[in-house]
Amino acid sequence: MEPQLLDSIESHFVDTARYRAHFLKRSGGSKVLVLVHGNVSSSHLFQSLMLEIDSDFTVYAPDLRGFGLSQTLPVDATRGVQDFSDDVAAFMDAVGISNAAVLGWSLGGGVVMQLMISRPDLVSKVILEAPVSPFGFGGTRADGSLLNPDAAGTGGAAANPDFIARVQSGDMTADEQTSPRSVYRSSYVKHADQIAHEDIWVQSMLTTKTGEGNYPGNASGSEHWPTFGPGDSGVLNSLSPKYLNTSGIADLERKPPVLWIRGAEDAIVNDASFFDINYLGQIGIIPGWPGEEVAPAQQMISQTRMVLERYAANSGQFEELVFEDCGHSPHLEKTTEFAKALSRFV
Repeated sequence: MEPQLLDSIESHFVDTARYRAHFLKRSGGSKVLVLVHGNVSSSHLFQSLMLEIDSDFTVYAPDLRGFGLSQTLPVDATRGVQDFSDDVAAFMDAVGISNAAVLGWSLGGGVVMQLMISRPDLVSKVILEAPVSPFGFGGTRADGSLLNPDAAGTGGAAANPDFIARVQSGDMTADEQTSPRSVYRSSYVKHADQIAHEDIWVQSMLTTKTGEGNYPGNASGSEHWPTFGPGDSGVLNSLSPKYLNTSGIADLERKPPVLWIRGAEDAIVNDASFFDINYLGQIGIIPGWPGEEVAPAQQMISQTRMVLERYAANSGQFEELVFEDCGHSPHLEKTTEFAKALSRFV
């Protein structure tokens, strides 16, 4: 089921040099803002924010490959998130955006950091909303180094099989904890009952294409706990620290200003993330955890702050904005305040 469009939001397709991209657009003035969505979502989850942003902005939100209504192509995880960042660059080239403020949410935050490295000419300002750590998702020490050479506990096998099946089947119910609607309510936002258009947001999640080349990806075995490691294709593998490291933004010659926005009660990107296998082992949900010294929870917030402080020390600048009583999706949960912060920053 295609997610509903809110009034004044336009839906378009464009053939780029890499894939056929679907995107949403809200027409406005000469300022340009590009929004890059996160994992198990699509551009449709940005609609409320697009309508709230000042009218002097024209806002674009492309769907990444394998999400939303864009073409489904496999993700080469050995490139980290570069398939996605190259797609965003190709999209911007195709629609004639030569330089813009770019926002990345969650997975999209990693994509935008990679875009800063790969195509610095395209990015004038950066907004990182609840971004994945510059050192990937899971499996690292506080300094960003790998706990194990094979990045055990990260990648495609970390996803819940029942959740994957429910995404694939288009489950719109909240009958089980693993249904997309239940995951949205428990993990994407803090107070789901206070947010309108829930059906649209769940439909957006259900546009995610599943399989070894897309979400979640394939897997490999490991001699280390919990006995699996990342494969070489698919979305979750592209986020594995075996392949993803965007900490090099701190050494870029050209450093656009960065606004880092996050919710104080984010269940997904946090120093105690309920999506981090090591943290789940620590609290007893996954058995056999080998202990803090061997498999500590990833310090996601601390790692991002460390890299951004290094960015600032090397002549860049960043601002951290934390919304209290807010989860993983400040653009949905604190839409008006979020839009005001964007307008002020951009």
